[in-house]
Amino acid sequence: MKKILLTNDDGVLKTGLWALHDVLKDLGEVTVVAPESMRSAVGMSITLHKPLRLRKIRVGGKIAYSCSGTPSDCVIMAVRQVYRGKGPDLVVSGINEGNNVSLQSVYGSGTIGAAIRACLMGYPAAAFSLSLPEDRVPSAEWMKTMMTKAAAKAKPIISYMLEHGLPPGVDYLNINFPHELTDSTRYVITRAARNRYKEQVEERIDPRGKPYYWLKGELRSDLEPGTDAYAVFVEKAISITLMKTDTSAAIDVDGSALLDYLKSLRE
Repeated sequence: MKKILLTNDDGVLKTGLWALHDVLKDLGEVTVVAPESMRSAVGMSITLHKPLRLRKIRVGGKIAYSCSGTPSDCVIMAVRQVYRGKGPDLVVSGINEGNNVSLQSVYGSGTIGAAIRACLMGYPAAAFSLSLPEDRVPSAEWMKTMMTKAAAKAKPIISYMLEHGLPPGVDYLNINFPHELTDSTRYVITRAARNRYKEQVEERIDPRGKPYYWLKGELRSDLEPGTDAYAVFVEKAISITLMKTDTSAAIDVDGSALLDYLKSLRE
């Protein structure tokens, strides 16, 4: 059987993780190694300044490993301690509570960070995220229903990856579901938008009269067609973005002006 490592950044008890587990168990041998509590927006950070703890627990009668570290820590601990270096055939991260569209998310998301960490260690990966309603806080019942629907839509993608692998030159997939999913919701291949939100800082005053700040974002109105953000927010489609871990500029990009300038400093 194919070996599948399942992780996330929302925590080992989260609905989206176990919704994915329920569909993945039909595709291979699933091992869950996930953070013991929420580790959102930690990117690819790893724990170097304190010990890590790994506990074997039961969640609804199912076995999982709870890790005290970040999503990247979970991938490393899974490969080196749980699999003992033999590694999985595929790493799946999610389903995240909230979208992870645009490069703003790629460089900050713990969900995507786990996928990138897996790629750097030599394992194909996919990150899955579900967009949440912008106008309300979703109920637990809504979350369970939509995560179940999203997991069902994720299953054929994962099945394809296990059978055919990734396209040449692609290291991982970043998949985002709109917050409304139906049987007719279509899949689209996208590129990553540069931005999805305009960064905002809200200043407030604490009871002692001192200021403090909340970072937040306002959804951009100029989303570009063909991007993951446009697919999820405008087309209400499932965005599949083919990603590379090497973000170096292509070799044919002309950097001669910079080199000439640096050479001139030595003259």
